[in-house]
Amino acid sequence: MSTENQFDVLVVGSGASGLNLALEMADFARVAVITKADLHESNTFYAQGGIAAVLDEHDSIESHITDTLNAGAGLCDEDVVRFIVEHGRQSIETLAKYGVEFTTQNDPEGNAEYHLTREGGHSHRRVVHAADATGQAIETTMEQLVRKHENIAVFEHHNAVDLWCERDVHGRTKRVTGLHALNTKTGNIHAFSAPFVVMATGGVSKVYLYTSNPDICTGDGIAMAWRAGCRVANLEFTQFHPTCLYHPKAKSFLVSEAVRGEGGLLKRPDGTRFMDDFDERGELAPRDIVARAIDYEMKRLGADCMYLDISHKGENFIKEHFPMIYAKTTEFGFDMTKEPLPVVPAAHYTCGGIIVDQRGRTDVAGLYAVGEVTYTGLHGANRMASNSLLECFVYSTAAANDIQERLHRAKIDEETLPPATPPWDESKVTGSDEQVVIAHNWEELRHFMWDYVGIVRTDKRLKRAQNRIEMLQAEIIEYYGNAQVNGDLLELRNLAVCADLIIQSAQSRKESRGLHYTLDYPRANDNKGLEPTVLTPKRFPST
Repeated sequence: MSTENQFDVLVVGSGASGLNLALEMADFARVAVITKADLHESNTFYAQGGIAAVLDEHDSIESHITDTLNAGAGLCDEDVVRFIVEHGRQSIETLAKYGVEFTTQNDPEGNAEYHLTREGGHSHRRVVHAADATGQAIETTMEQLVRKHENIAVFEHHNAVDLWCERDVHGRTKRVTGLHALNTKTGNIHAFSAPFVVMATGGVSKVYLYTSNPDICTGDGIAMAWRAGCRVANLEFTQFHPTCLYHPKAKSFLVSEAVRGEGGLLKRPDGTRFMDDFDERGELAPRDIVARAIDYEMKRLGADCMYLDISHKGENFIKEHFPMIYAKTTEFGFDMTKEPLPVVPAAHYTCGGIIVDQRGRTDVAGLYAVGEVTYTGLHGANRMASNSLLECFVYSTAAANDIQERLHRAKIDEETLPPATPPWDESKVTGSDEQVVIAHNWEELRHFMWDYVGIVRTDKRLKRAQNRIEMLQAEIIEYYGNAQVNGDLLELRNLAVCADLIIQSAQSRKESRGLHYTLDYPRANDNKGLEPTVLTPKRFPST
């Protein structure tokens, strides 16, 4: 069964970038927000740290740019970095206008000002936050605005299946015209049409066995855009957050980098510190260095975890600055005011993705992408803490402005509007009683990605991963072509595509840089390594 829905803009994903773009567009267009879980369920909701922006008189735009370039290990696009950093204050003002209540403090004259914290890689305090639950404050505030707006239709529990594109006689993509989405509550697949589609689906950290991300982060936007004809870049750079709570029931609960920013110390099981052995910045070194240091110490000692200790700061300080982390860790039996927390690295952020320009445009006409799903050039080989939410707002605003201008032109000349998306055809497929196949392949993929394409890599490990993903994709393609789709199958299909792209990207970078570390090439190659890794699909769209 299939129904058709016509809008001006389709937004796939409901994190910070997707909801901001919807709100920016809603006064000028009919917008659909398509999301595969509840509207608030996103990486944004779980973000603890904050948003990096230059607001302090002792800080500067140039300092923020320099810190970002340093963290990115030579692969950042400096023009993009400047563009984003220069719009930091504007993004905070937008969020304040929405009603987000950031943490404040009084200045010497008794006036309220934003409390700024410092995180790894930053040379100044410039992270605006809402206690230690910034993402939750942002997401819930924007969710309320989205639900109230009469021009925004929300489709929860809808898995996007694939983009629908108009193609030329050679099979190359001309422009996007909409998409199909599976209603996971009813099993029906619905057709959505629009002249503009925005991918805001987040990253692909669920491709790894251990991740700080919610279950929805399965690389759907990257995979769909790749199949439609978009190039991708820098997918070898997955950021592993150094400090996720180590507990069998915690499901990789994130212990914010702000804990280290406020004086938390990393320690071995015997209580000795180790970060000074790896970097002069100690606990405030960039995440790639901290994650590798923890991984190294765990393997060297045969330890299950390392420990993060902020108990020396005192009970009042900890409860005031980290109320959510304190409450959550207490649920698991820890008292961070009196003892260190056991921590391990986990896949956290995808630094590469769909290639976009400074307006959020992809290679396919009418298709935009914003947020973690993209490669903009901001993060380079390693994302600096709290730059990601900043990127979300700057680029979703830029994309909204561009779409608004193009939509206005399209409405003047209605002949330029694309044809409607046709109904979904599943006449040649049958139901399957082999759900165990999907579950088995899902687990196998995440295990070998963790073992072979994780924090430390080798050519041999990557080759093993390549062999496995080729076999797995063949099975998935055959299964997908003959069985009725469901949410698990769609996610597995997309994870497999992204895993293949990650492996290809890692194999092509013959050096160690930022988040990509290989024992076969332990040094950076500044002669050949200073360009992004770009992969191009076979059916590249016509220009």
